[in-house]
Amino acid sequence: MRKLFLSFVVLIAIAVLAACGGSSEEASSSEEKATEKKEVKIGATSGPYSDMVSNAIKPLLEEKGYEVEVVEFSDYVQPNLALSKGDIDANLFQHKIYMENFAKENKIELSDVISVPTAPMGIYSKTFTSVDEISDGADIAIPNDPTNAARAFLILEDLGLISLNADADPLTVSEKDVEKNVKNLVFQPIEAAQLPRAVDSVDLAAVPGNFALAAKMDLLDALQLENMPDQYRNRVAVDTKNIDSQFAKDLKEVVESEEFETIIDEDFQGFGKPEWMVNR
Repeated sequence: MRKLFLSFVVLIAIAVLAACGGSSEEASSSEEKATEKKEVKIGATSGPYSDMVSNAIKPLLEEKGYEVEVVEFSDYVQPNLALSKGDIDANLFQHKIYMENFAKENKIELSDVISVPTAPMGIYSKTFTSVDEISDGADIAIPNDPTNAARAFLILEDLGLISLNADADPLTVSEKDVEKNVKNLVFQPIEAAQLPRAVDSVDLAAVPGNFALAAKMDLLDALQLENMPDQYRNRVAVDTKNIDSQFAKDLKEVVESEEFETIIDEDFQGFGKPEWMVNR
């Protein structure tokens, strides 16, 4: 009887310990969820994209319980370096091609969470009021960097002002790929940041959206805005190791929300929407 009693006591003790262990694990899991990081920093270049974070993303994240600090940058290098060092938790300022090239050159790992509405490049003029008015031999200032120059040539092709080699890569087309120059346009490569000023001194200028907005230009004043490929749309990015984090999931959910699109429609007129937003 004594042996049976002792065995019974041992079994009860084991059951109690197991239950305590389970409760401890559950408590630990709950504690981890409760202490999950809710204070976050989102970096963006000063101008429309810091405005987008401040006015459209931050308030919606705060509704989910986050404390959000917006960190402004004045160049296109520091936001990614700060992200890779953990100084910020996400950033918004770059398109996919730039992000991937920067990550490769700097040996860091970045991933995009979701693309956002982006200010498109436009063809601006103070000489002509419509595309039909463009005269033969008009000069046009285009960006001197290959990525933005390719975008300019694609807009001109869409307008029927030039035709490009059908075999050329749309992301890398250049003047050498122009097979037909209908209006005999004279191309003047200029640093992208200087293009808003060039509008006063040339017949036409292809100005990237971010530089147009920085110069207080109205996107809707363009003779033509680009039909932007999604690779050129800016996106929210995080360090690759955090791509599956709850914060990244919440960021994506916020940008996909109807509330976000409503703010874009009201405050960011002229911004081209990504395919996922147009087609949903």
